[in-house]
Amino acid sequence: MRHNTLHWITLSMLPAHKETLETLLSDAVKQVAQATQGASGAAFVAPAIVLERPKVAAHGDVASNVAMQLATPLRANPRQLAQQIVDAVFGNPNAKGLVESAEVAGPGFINLRLAASAKQDVIPTVLRKADAYGQSSRDKGKQVLVEFVSANPTGPLHIGHGRQAALGDALSNLLATQGYAVHREFYYNNAGVQIGNLATSTQLRARGLKPGDAEWPEAAYNGEYIADIARDYMAGETVVAKDGEPVKGRGDIEDLEAIRHFAVAYLRHEQNLDLTAFGVKFDQFYLESSLYKEGCVDKTVQALIDAGKTYEQEGALWLRTTDDGDDKDRVMRKSDGTYTYFVPDVAYHMIKFQRGFTKVINVQGSDHHGTIARVRAGLQGLGIGIPKGYPDYVLHKMVTVMRNGQEVKISKRAGSYVTVRDLIEWSGGLMPGHETAPDQIDEKTIRHGRDTVRFFLISRKADTEFVFDIDLALKQNDENPVYYVQYAHARICTILNDWKERYAGDVAQAAQADLSPLSSDRAMALLNKLAEYPEMLAHAADELAPHAVAFYLRDLAGEFHSFYNAERVLVDDERECTARIALLAATCQVLENGLATIGVSAPQKM
Repeated sequence: MRHNTLHWITLSMLPAHKETLETLLSDAVKQVAQATQGASGAAFVAPAIVLERPKVAAHGDVASNVAMQLATPLRANPRQLAQQIVDAVFGNPNAKGLVESAEVAGPGFINLRLAASAKQDVIPTVLRKADAYGQSSRDKGKQVLVEFVSANPTGPLHIGHGRQAALGDALSNLLATQGYAVHREFYYNNAGVQIGNLATSTQLRARGLKPGDAEWPEAAYNGEYIADIARDYMAGETVVAKDGEPVKGRGDIEDLEAIRHFAVAYLRHEQNLDLTAFGVKFDQFYLESSLYKEGCVDKTVQALIDAGKTYEQEGALWLRTTDDGDDKDRVMRKSDGTYTYFVPDVAYHMIKFQRGFTKVINVQGSDHHGTIARVRAGLQGLGIGIPKGYPDYVLHKMVTVMRNGQEVKISKRAGSYVTVRDLIEWSGGLMPGHETAPDQIDEKTIRHGRDTVRFFLISRKADTEFVFDIDLALKQNDENPVYYVQYAHARICTILNDWKERYAGDVAQAAQADLSPLSSDRAMALLNKLAEYPEMLAHAADELAPHAVAFYLRDLAGEFHSFYNAERVLVDDERECTARIALLAATCQVLENGLATIGVSAPQKM
């Protein structure tokens, strides 16, 4: 599986070493500037130190163009400045053990090569921090609300909801690594026309009608799950929504409100089963109906009227969204008195802001693109201090499911689309058409399917279309990215266990071992990849890009497999063996940390 190219490149060094190197260069720049100014009297403002990876790996580990930035204000030759900065760096005792060599290249680039011992420092750092390695307190204390899935309670969760679940949960975990206090929220659109269609569809099924009959409405829901709801309602069964009271089927075929109440509770319960199978949990389920019940929608509309952001035309109430960049104004309240669908969204996001969430991220399908300007315009019109660009959006494109080279379009359960539960079961090894009841599917199948679906659905940027290949998901070779990564973790666990049994070894002691034998090209490449992990997480969090974690894990697994295929680990030389064991233990920990971030298990055996 080929993956997209990231538009940022992380440095292969620990954050602590990066900070030290920035300080070394900053001090060197000041020293050189003072010496140059003494001769020329030129004015000087110290530029920010920016470290980059050289375009050619052979040129070193870190590059800086600071000398070229200094050339104009100091009226000096950039190559000469670069050499003076290099000399000043090596004259600083803090560079010892960190910088091995440096060279001036091109018009004045400074290329630095880190000492082997500095690269090896990643091993004790990883093993000391364990599951906290890569985490940062950079955004500690900041609150963020991530809203995702937010499916209408009118049917099972489809694969689009699955992509939202995978993206939203991984993004929440990713933000938490940077110190954010993350609040996960599911917004239920349990009001409106679609809920009325659900109730009517269930009532018709209870009357014995079915899709295809002459009396069956075009707007009705066709899936077999509607027949299940009707059967349980008439039988007096009891269902419990995730955060609601038990709802018992009354069996009264004429009571459309009772049918509606039961059907919504039934489907909320079903969706929760899907989310549980997918390993996704929420802190809060927010009901759209509560916005109407508590008067929030009416209050929001009145506030916009009072602010002069609306006008009446042809019996409808319009919002001046063009004031905030929309291509045309939008109807808020139709001539029949009902609100258009984006109005409760404005009220809901006003409530989010009033609840203290100044940072909000919505993970939604790309079909919601048109609502972004409307919601933001409504929020700006309220004049209550909501920042422009609130909320943030991560929009995802659709998923196509393929098997045997053919698109899979139909689910027996849903009637017209593939569900999340279908995808989990198929990826776990149960093929379309199986007759196994959900409660009889073993946990191993569910776990394997869940891991595969989660990894696959975040392995592309959200705004790219994705083809989910069931045949690839079932392969147990390096073509399957999740197998490739999990197998790397399992293989390391096997080696560590063999080492412990053969030598009575202890990984904690290995962390204190002499790591100087780790000097080969393959060992250095693996060390470099381990050191990239913290900066990769920080960049991915800033860019709202959980796919970067999947990319990284695939690359890390590749570096491990290359190292393992090139160098034996359990060698007779105790010093070399212990150093390599420490390297593998650190790799195992980072694989586990990364997989946990995207909600995928790290098996010890495969």
